[in-house]
Amino acid sequence: MKKIKEFFSNKWFKFGYITTAYLLFTIWLKNPWLILGVIVIYDMYISKKVNWTFWKPRNYKQSGKRNALIEWIDAIVFAVIAASIIRIFFIEAYVIPSPSMEKTLLVGDYLFVSKTAYGPRVPNTPLSFPFVHHSLPFSNNQTKSFLTWIQWPYKRLAGFGDVKRNDVVVFNFPEGDTVILQNQENSYYRIVREQGRDFVWNNNDITVRPIDKKENYIKRCVAIGGDYLQVKSGQLFINGKPSELFKGQQSSFIVQTNGSPINPSVFENLGIGSEDYQYIPEQTAYYIRTTLENINKIKAVENIVFVTETINTDYNQSQIDIFPHHKSFKWTEDNFGPLWVPKKGATIKLSIENIPLYQRVIAVYENNKLEVKSDSIIYINGKLSKTYTFKMNYYFMMGDNRHNSADSRYWGFVPEDHIVGKASFIWFSVDGQKGILSGIRWSRLFRGIH
Repeated sequence: MKKIKEFFSNKWFKFGYITTAYLLFTIWLKNPWLILGVIVIYDMYISKKVNWTFWKPRNYKQSGKRNALIEWIDAIVFAVIAASIIRIFFIEAYVIPSPSMEKTLLVGDYLFVSKTAYGPRVPNTPLSFPFVHHSLPFSNNQTKSFLTWIQWPYKRLAGFGDVKRNDVVVFNFPEGDTVILQNQENSYYRIVREQGRDFVWNNNDITVRPIDKKENYIKRCVAIGGDYLQVKSGQLFINGKPSELFKGQQSSFIVQTNGSPINPSVFENLGIGSEDYQYIPEQTAYYIRTTLENINKIKAVENIVFVTETINTDYNQSQIDIFPHHKSFKWTEDNFGPLWVPKKGATIKLSIENIPLYQRVIAVYENNKLEVKSDSIIYINGKLSKTYTFKMNYYFMMGDNRHNSADSRYWGFVPEDHIVGKASFIWFSVDGQKGILSGIRWSRLFRGIH
């Protein structure tokens, strides 16, 4: 037993297995420069020329003395490094902040996002404060948590698969490259369309963020690169076929009564919160956001006359609200498309008619200089262009709460370099309106996400 213990504590054995693990990690990262790190490992375990743990004296272990502060620093440094590696390359915690995915995901659901499902991204901005996203704690989202001295290009490591239709995906908000600090919850581009660029810049503080520091969103991927998508009267079609209806998927309905109101216990028993229905006295009707399953149960209530799904046919706001924000496309969230989703390597013919659909993809996401001349001729990087070949795959995301979700119908495609990971499972859930103890949703703990 003593010999076995001595073998595992031998400095050459430690150097060997640490180096092996490090080289495997380097191969996964596909970065040959990291091989130089073996020199550091060799010095840490064998030559010991540099004191890499500078907060400890060189003879700290040999002296037999223990200092509580040094031990705490040692533990904290190890924990920060280990947790950062896990968060960047393997799995990250996420909390649902809005009802856009109800009833699949609820506000107050805490879940884990798998980075390895699609392959983790190498950070664009490696110099950043640990465990926070784009802003320093207690700064009210005003102070950046990262430095842009080093910015790496997009690179994704090998994962277990690709983004598939109907996956619940966490991604960086595509329009989050520019942010109004006084109004961060809303899209900068939408506000500019409403108020004008000069007014916005003269009356607000504006900041820019790299891809990996844009706000995180979570939606369902309903279409992948190469798909044709269309929404007709609220029904989603992918490649001409009706999309799958999910158990938690919600829409909006008008429920007409015979003049008497619905007993509130009906809504409570169906799990419909007070924020999801509104009584309209002058019409003796209710505006309700809920699932199709719940609506079928409401139809059975004796004082219900009829139920109809609300479908938006008002095109007046389409240029401000609905992608591609162009007068030629009279789309709404309920009547949208048809639209082709860009696919890596695919080539399309460019025209003055379809350029509004792919303008941001070509110019912003794929970093080209795009110009449309007055004679309707399109130039890319100074060259006359009649076609374009896409460099990345793109995805179309929608929230399961179809009438209460800011998604791709409003801001367009999600590029592959914006994909963070796949929502894996809920590890904790709490209804914030009920408090931390009484509000725990026990039935949702450790539930998979589908």
